[in-house]
Amino acid sequence: MNLRLIGIGAGVLIILSLPLAGAIAGPDFAGQGDGKGGGLLSSLGLSGSSRTSDKERAAARPAKPGPPEQPRTDSRCGPELTSPHGLEAQTCVLASEGSTWGRSYYRNTSGRPLDAVLTVMGPAGRTVQIRCAVGAGDEPGLCETPKSASAGAVNGYSAVAEFAVPDDEGALLLRSGSNAPAPSGG
Repeated sequence: MNLRLIGIGAGVLIILSLPLAGAIAGPDFAGQGDGKGGGLLSSLGLSGSSRTSDKERAAARPAKPGPPEQPRTDSRCGPELTSPHGLEAQTCVLASEGSTWGRSYYRNTSGRPLDAVLTVMGPAGRTVQIRCAVGAGDEPGLCETPKSASAGAVNGYSAVAEFAVPDDEGALLLRSGSNAPAPSGG
């Protein structure tokens, strides 16, 4: 064998093992003079004398980011209604973070575009009304009033959505309200 090649290999092996030897010996990190401040075993969490407890390590880990907490939304919805003209709707009053608004969910399978008027009535004669264009098609949609400052609990409000043909006659096809049917007692 070539002695020169063996000598070069041994030198490379010694050079590569020096960082490992230094890590095992445990250099004195952060000025700690007690001899427990580093080393390969403690950096891997395998030494018997650990400076930080499991609780401290868990507290030092950054918290996993999650989705922001959503505010609670209270709702009062009426029944899902279906008209013989191919229209389905449900109307609700919603309240969250001091605001109240109305929303009507619908599906228009009538084959023609319609108009919807959504009205929210609140305490002390407060009323908000919006007109929505309801496209023809099988896709669900919604009509929603702007949010306004609440003047009481959600049960003090009611909403009504009226769906009609957009022509001079304006034939009413469906009226959907947020009032749930009264429970039958008996």
